[in-house]
Amino acid sequence: MRILLVKLSALGDVVQSLPVAMAIKAQDPSARVDWLVEPPAAPLLQGHPALERVIVSPRKGPAGSLWQKAGRMVGFRRALASVRYDAVVDLQGLIKSAILVSLCRSERKIGFAGGKEPAAALALNERLPAYDPDRHALLRYLDLLEPLGYQRPAQVQYGLWPSAEEERAVDELLAGWDQARPLILLHPVALWPSKLWPLEHWVELTRLLVEAGVNVGVSGAAGDTAWGRAMVAGWTGAASAPRDFTGRTDLRVLAALQRRARAVVSTDTGAMHLAAAMGAPTLALFGPTAPWRTGPFGAGHQIIRLGLECGPCFRRGCDNPRCMNEITATAVAERVAEMLAGPAARTKELVHGH
Repeated sequence: MRILLVKLSALGDVVQSLPVAMAIKAQDPSARVDWLVEPPAAPLLQGHPALERVIVSPRKGPAGSLWQKAGRMVGFRRALASVRYDAVVDLQGLIKSAILVSLCRSERKIGFAGGKEPAAALALNERLPAYDPDRHALLRYLDLLEPLGYQRPAQVQYGLWPSAEEERAVDELLAGWDQARPLILLHPVALWPSKLWPLEHWVELTRLLVEAGVNVGVSGAAGDTAWGRAMVAGWTGAASAPRDFTGRTDLRVLAALQRRARAVVSTDTGAMHLAAAMGAPTLALFGPTAPWRTGPFGAGHQIIRLGLECGPCFRRGCDNPRCMNEITATAVAERVAEMLAGPAARTKELVHGH
């Protein structure tokens, strides 16, 4: 079987789709699985043990001249046309993925009918019934194994094993800290403004955790440095001072760093799903979205959600985001303490070769 999986974005969705590729390879080691993705999440897939080829869409590629962009598009079209697939699976179910699926060479183009953009199903010739939107996203993706002739795996695996180089990068980030103190990673930023927990709450949570005797790190992209700096301000020079890792890790080093954490506290964002995939016990702060749809998957994770009557509203913006603002730093710190008191969650999947 030569199979192309189409999941372009976002990071959390790509992470939650990885068990599909892992299940295919586990049940059919001779299968050749390719993946079509957009640039932001592509580094996580490069060298993945279940994938033969990662095809990167130029849609969100680097800037350049019109000729450079045209050249990338031509190369991309050639890459898509160079292989005739036994099946193309649209895990995205949006117009942007449907356009690319239509360019692929395959007699079987599989995906769900319905969805957020029902017209996307026009690119398919094998349409599964519309899915239940309240079914967890990862389980929905695994449903697409059946038409390929594969079974749902008994153990969800992601195949994200840190390399020796990535582990060394994490050692450098953590150097000088008392390693007997548990590491708590805080990931404060989310794409939707309505998912954000107020910065002053993160600052207070950082203080409470440091005073409780743990190592506190702040993770995020280069654009999140203002949050990281604010959260670690005032602790300079102290051996137990929190550290700002924003902009200092790529996706793969972030994953390796999360694996070392005894707990990750995060908003509903891609890094939350990555932490869960790495086996880090994850405490997710939910407001406008539904954890039963997109919460951290698996055992050992926890949710804080107020459950107000107005939610989940799935709105990107809100003039009065009480669902996030009224979660207190004290409540989050207490939940972290409870997680630290229990056994550290780790998945068998994280042991390479097992």
